[in-house]
Amino acid sequence: MAAKVTPLYERHRSLGARFIEFAGWLMPVQYTGIVAEHLAVRSRAGLFDLGHMGQVVVRGSDAQAFLQWLTPNDVAALRPGRAQYSILLYPHGGVVDDIMIYRRPDREEYLVVVNAANTEKDVAWLLEHRAERVEWRVEIEDVSASTGMLALQGPKSEAILQRLTPADLSAVQSFDAIVSTVAGVPTLIARTGYTGEDGFELYFPIDHVGDLWDRLLEGGEPDGIVPVGLGARDTLRLEACLPLYGNDLSAEITPLEAGLGWVVKFDKGPFIGREALERQRQEGPPRRLVGFELVERGGIPRTGYEVRQEGERVGYVTSGTNSPTLAKSIGLALVDRRAAGIGRELSLVIRGRDVRAVQVRTPFYRRPRSSTSHS
Repeated sequence: MAAKVTPLYERHRSLGARFIEFAGWLMPVQYTGIVAEHLAVRSRAGLFDLGHMGQVVVRGSDAQAFLQWLTPNDVAALRPGRAQYSILLYPHGGVVDDIMIYRRPDREEYLVVVNAANTEKDVAWLLEHRAERVEWRVEIEDVSASTGMLALQGPKSEAILQRLTPADLSAVQSFDAIVSTVAGVPTLIARTGYTGEDGFELYFPIDHVGDLWDRLLEGGEPDGIVPVGLGARDTLRLEACLPLYGNDLSAEITPLEAGLGWVVKFDKGPFIGREALERQRQEGPPRRLVGFELVERGGIPRTGYEVRQEGERVGYVTSGTNSPTLAKSIGLALVDRRAAGIGRELSLVIRGRDVRAVQVRTPFYRRPRSSTSHS
């Protein structure tokens, strides 16, 4: 089956993008280069096409109760106009997907944003569990085909977006979502993102995606905005230790192993996967996701590379890269609990030889905070 393309495909081509197939989509991996795009987001601003992501609306008088049962985070804590990172769990505690939930500020419904590779699976999961609760008034609508999604990220993102919207963006806090217009287009503006920088994710009718892409690039030109592909998206999120489903989270990796225990609110009541995670919490997770950096030259850590400690296999690399911001090789590894600990050494098997690494605190990168920055 041919790969799908977003409505911005021809614009990406005209900008000189190189493409890769990702989750069934043909997406730009880079334009001018991964390092240049990465550093532009850290210092100025970058624009991302997220047309491959999935969006699902959950509405009805029992929508909150449904999502509360389906996810481990506390949906009841979401007031209108707030967003929440969360997870869909299997009964055994593994992860179906990691998601963002927005409680819309303008109407009683939730927007659930899912990963591109998992859209069909997630929608089926929601519908399957909806069918188990026939007494609940819940409607689930996959709006992916009609919803445009762009991300504007970087320290200049507020200034760029402010020129195109009447909303006062300085009043929009991290994980807030407001309804306004951008270049005249009705838009849900959310102060969320996947880069570790300040920025916004924009949701709007998909017919307007070309116009908004053009207006944002044109309006951001004085601030040095660049289009950014999936390559820099991955290096940016890894520096900030934001998990990638299929690597750092999966059906075989629980949120407690992945260091996402803060998402799991055991005191909120029943949710799918609670019993399994409760057992794991009491016993202690058998594995831990740890951050590391190489302390000798020897290549770039890649997903799947074997990790050893004192000659014994203790785990594997889930994500790795050469960090453009830090100018060193970094990564995440899922290792046996007994091998984990900040400052403890590991070795990675790269091209047949052991390369020394040390476990370090994460995230690897935190953006500088100023008196006007948003937490």
